[in-house]
Amino acid sequence: MDKIFWNGKTVLITGHTGFKGSWLTLWLKKLGSRVIGFSKDIPTTPSLFELADVANGINSIQGDIRNFNQIQQVIKNTEPEIIFHMAAQSLVRTSYENPRETYETNVMGTINLLDAIRDSKKTRVVINVTSDKCYENKELDRPYVEEDPLGGYDPYSSSKACSELVSSAFRNSYFQENNHTISLSSVRAGNVIGGGDWAKDRLIPDFIQSLEDNRTLKIRNPDAIRPWQYVLEPLSGYLQLAEKMWFNGKIFAQAWNFGPNEESKKVSWIINKISNMYGKQIGILSDKSDNLHEAKILNLDCSKSQTKLNWIPKTNIEKGLEMTVNWYKEYQKKSNMKEVSEKQIEYFNSI
Repeated sequence: MDKIFWNGKTVLITGHTGFKGSWLTLWLKKLGSRVIGFSKDIPTTPSLFELADVANGINSIQGDIRNFNQIQQVIKNTEPEIIFHMAAQSLVRTSYENPRETYETNVMGTINLLDAIRDSKKTRVVINVTSDKCYENKELDRPYVEEDPLGGYDPYSSSKACSELVSSAFRNSYFQENNHTISLSSVRAGNVIGGGDWAKDRLIPDFIQSLEDNRTLKIRNPDAIRPWQYVLEPLSGYLQLAEKMWFNGKIFAQAWNFGPNEESKKVSWIINKISNMYGKQIGILSDKSDNLHEAKILNLDCSKSQTKLNWIPKTNIEKGLEMTVNWYKEYQKKSNMKEVSEKQIEYFNSI
């Protein structure tokens, strides 16, 4: 990343207390940005946000993205130059249980933010972080490209497709005039792994918890294939994209995929690798008792990001798993997790 570019920039991150939001906040602090965070709460206990003391040195604001007046006031008071919109209900199973909250957060939350910045004189770059699950998944044997149809079987996937459509509509309707300074993009990342994730119904957190509790790991679909990637990979793409948009937003204000530069892997493959890295095997049970629909295959084509942004993944999945395992081992040793996390960012930048 261009530290000179980011130094002193005022950056708003919605959902900054989440897993990816916390990593991005730590990274931007190291780059010298003035970070404003806006989140409803700290979503898990424990959390990377608390363990790495992410709130230290930023303006952390508690609020709900579903409340237009709140986010509008934050925009007016803080005047962000760059916005990363990450606030979301991000779990498939939860979306089945609470579809209304999922749509309110992921769709109306996006509308609230974009409507709040329409008259902003300071904001120049907005990146809406959606998901690789926004595509109409037909279990194709080829990776999805940005021009493929949007869709979604479950409420979460559907809500992210809706968020993409909202972004497109606002970009076309409000941010395309020749005299308009705001550029809006959306980004679709694959399955992210890394230290500090404790969200329920995610593979790595569930594995770590099963390991600590010495209990059987329940897996819904061990043969599911996903585009796994280390957490700093897509974040580096978001940062590179923001830089490009700052200088030439009209060209780069569009949708972008960020995924691994290798073949996607089965859930069972990930479990075997991480078990070997820990040096401990745990029992695995295939549990399909809830009968919830879940796509078996999902792959992303990231050639557009690689050719037009010059974004190339630095790590393969094994290296990403190694860094993830090392983070959790340091946590179990009660290390200073702020230092551990910052060192991983420094190492990633040095590759």
